[in-house]
Amino acid sequence: MLQDQLIMAFIIIGAIIMVANIVWYVFFMKNMQDVLSRGRKTDNYFLIFGLVLLIFFLLGYIFVSIYADPHIVTSLILLFGSIFVTVMLLITTRLLLTAKERSLQIAEMLIGVIDARDPNLDGHSNCVKDVAKLLYKRLPLPMRMTINPVSLEFAALMHDVGKLGIPESILNKPAKLDEKEWELMREHPRIGVKILKPIKTFDVISDWILYHHERADGNGYYKIPADQVPLASKIIAVADTYSAITMRRSYKPPRTHEDAIEIIKDIAGKQLDQYLVEVFLTIPKDELINCIPEKVKY
Repeated sequence: MLQDQLIMAFIIIGAIIMVANIVWYVFFMKNMQDVLSRGRKTDNYFLIFGLVLLIFFLLGYIFVSIYADPHIVTSLILLFGSIFVTVMLLITTRLLLTAKERSLQIAEMLIGVIDARDPNLDGHSNCVKDVAKLLYKRLPLPMRMTINPVSLEFAALMHDVGKLGIPESILNKPAKLDEKEWELMREHPRIGVKILKPIKTFDVISDWILYHHERADGNGYYKIPADQVPLASKIIAVADTYSAITMRRSYKPPRTHEDAIEIIKDIAGKQLDQYLVEVFLTIPKDELINCIPEKVKY
């Protein structure tokens, strides 16, 4: 009697663990769709095949518990099989997260080197990435589900990479740009997309970078209507604006956090998305100030 109870307990515990593994694996598959993890279509087929195997394994538990007369050794094999799957998922997930963290750190270092050539950009890209993360985390779940957070980080970090193609005489000009210079400056999102084009997995964020200077009133760089601008681009636009206002530039001193908040409130619905500004205003002051690089802080 006791042995039968143990057998059933092992099977039930194993089945619960397998259900948890399947849910975990589905989230793992979703996290494999960012700019770092996305692979070829065949890789997606392997992921789907893995999900099918996990479901088949779970059905095996159900079959054994209902129709078979399992031995205690069989029930233990099934239980430890589910635990083994859990351990392998844990190891794979941790390895993937570590690889993403290292890749992001390398990207931050490279962008830092690029930014350093322009005193008006030094630290700006990392600031935009950090502010965009704060804003993303405060969005409602349905909105967050439409954007992969890792992809958003990379898009925010790379949003100004196209300025590599802009002459330094324009980037470092200590005065307002004339119309011809502005025409060149407005090309930097397109240049950025061209620079990143060889990295096929970055295709998912190319539009996010391309349209980060579009406006809520449709009068942005490329005159794209607001309803056609990706949500991620609008998030980057808010973060970019805050960073631009609070950082020291060759042609202007930095403004205070309070100044930035008032300016952003004023341009909400005209330059920046009204709803995103409302969410942005809920971010605590100290969290935003911590995003500004010390060397360029007001």
